[in-house]
Amino acid sequence: MNLAIRGMSANLGKEPADTFSRNQHATERFDYILANPPFNISDWGGEKLEGDPRWVYGTPPAGNANFAWLQHMLWHLKPSGSAGVVLANGSMASNQSNEGNIRRAMVEGDVVEVMVALPTQLFFNTQIPACLWFLTKDKSRNGRNRKGEVLFIDARKLGRMESRVNRVFDNEDIQKVASAVHAWRMDGESKEAYTDVPGFCRAVKLMEIAEHGFVLTPGRYVGAEDVGEEDEAFTEKMDRLTSLLAEQIEKGQELDAVIRERLGRLGYGV
Repeated sequence: MNLAIRGMSANLGKEPADTFSRNQHATERFDYILANPPFNISDWGGEKLEGDPRWVYGTPPAGNANFAWLQHMLWHLKPSGSAGVVLANGSMASNQSNEGNIRRAMVEGDVVEVMVALPTQLFFNTQIPACLWFLTKDKSRNGRNRKGEVLFIDARKLGRMESRVNRVFDNEDIQKVASAVHAWRMDGESKEAYTDVPGFCRAVKLMEIAEHGFVLTPGRYVGAEDVGEEDEAFTEKMDRLTSLLAEQIEKGQELDAVIRERLGRLGYGV
């Protein structure tokens, strides 16, 4: 329907069919795949697909299609292809029903290229935050050799509120993320060399990801933002506030003593 109302032609297959159970392009392999599948869908018919050849990295749970989508996209990529998939944040850290094992196998298989955490309220139909998975079968193509490495980007602070309930990314926000990815992929071959930016992006080796239990949440890896001269470091702020609290408690105790003493003079036992 979306294609039709925009006047775009496409080969959707010979018949209306379910993506998983009656794959209309079973033998097709693609250079690029972009997908925004339904989040956390539970009625996708996974119980009927035990042993499906697409489940290279593990059988997805019957109650959640997130890792079925990811493996479906990977199955349809050419050896040099790339895929970008929008999913719910839970896909980056969930360990329920074999999801953690599949994510681990995908990381160890070196098919996860870039992970991007998005802010809330980007979608009209849901306010839950989402993430972007960028997948590829060969990190040595389309740029420098990036094998054994994943780029993490925390974009949760980007965008602006266009209305009370909806956030949008301007071109500057999109360019900031795209520039980081391009510089990382082409490091040494592009005008702008890639550098980690605390609080925003960081290139991480698979060994470190393994130490974090194969959780792919960018905030776990990118660290905190650099503190500007006008800002106060967290530790310094905590020390200052702790000292201030101690002073206030001491003054409060002194006032309590004065109140008790004066109530005693008035004949009220406290």
